[in-house]
Amino acid sequence: MRFLFAAGGTGGHIYPALAIVEELQRVVPNAEILFVGTKDRLEASLIPNYGYSFTTIWISGFRRGMHVSNILFPFRVVISMFQSYNIIRKFKPSCVIGTGGFVCGPVLAVAECLGIPTVLHESNSYPGVTTRLLAPYVRRVLLAFDETKKWLKRSANAVVVGTPTRSRLNNISKDEAVRYFNLDLCKPIVLVFGGSQGASTLNRVVAMNMHIFRERGIQLIWQTGNSEYEKYKDFITESEVYITAFIHAMEYAYAAADVVICRAGATTLAELTRSGKAAILVPYPYAAADHQRMNAQALANAGAACMILETELEKELIPKLVYLLENTEVRVTMEAACRSFGRPNATTDIVHHILEVMHTK
Repeated sequence: MRFLFAAGGTGGHIYPALAIVEELQRVVPNAEILFVGTKDRLEASLIPNYGYSFTTIWISGFRRGMHVSNILFPFRVVISMFQSYNIIRKFKPSCVIGTGGFVCGPVLAVAECLGIPTVLHESNSYPGVTTRLLAPYVRRVLLAFDETKKWLKRSANAVVVGTPTRSRLNNISKDEAVRYFNLDLCKPIVLVFGGSQGASTLNRVVAMNMHIFRERGIQLIWQTGNSEYEKYKDFITESEVYITAFIHAMEYAYAAADVVICRAGATTLAELTRSGKAAILVPYPYAAADHQRMNAQALANAGAACMILETELEKELIPKLVYLLENTEVRVTMEAACRSFGRPNATTDIVHHILEVMHTK
């Protein structure tokens, strides 16, 4: 069996695809895998790093407003359709799977025209433009949130399964993880990241409070994002700070952390709830339909996380963080509530749907 994956742009699209592949290879040991993405986004370095075959098409997203790159957009779409046709013709996939983002558009559209089984997974509560366009035509749409269905009224084949996560998130011990980052097991560890692209406000507030972390013996695992690594890399000299542009081994980062400070994207929350970590969620304020705030609020209302709006971050971050670190009982209760939100079987269910679609005429 051959499986073609269209995934790219951000970690929120790529990591679900990697999780699905991991489970597919367990269920179908001889499966051949090929990823399609773009040459200048995260997938170009991340996917080959995991050892998977990777090829590219010329597609890019359409930017809001008057942007010069939009002039090329129609040409990119047409050329990407031809490129997708050539990739599919040569690889001859048994099924084509997309995990959201503009890369999915040409690949899944061509596959469907050629009569090849197609499956589309959408992690966000508010589906992107590509998902909304493709949903009525692909064989099956797999969703993370039930509320997403209201945006896909023309799609009668949508099923709620959750967001896929990698099984290795549960397979790393805290001791092993702390050694991986060369930190001290006896001191608290806080994981800070703003998604695969980083988060400017989060980075700035962490930097301005570095003296407090130092005074309280709080250790940091800090992902800045590629665009801001140069600005903050000097903190590497701090003996209790592990700082990097991007964390490839997130399973170690979650396992090491006592508290996580992060955004509230769907993939992040799926990994967080599977890991069962106490967290301070700082939703991205410009997310479509404000879905990150709604995601964070749902966990906060259930006692599964704390939520701080970005406008309140400077004032509230340190008090809430110190409270969680100093109150073990509160943190343990939050961890249990967080795990209750998880869908550990999501990846298995998704693979079941993929195989079912392939064998349904």
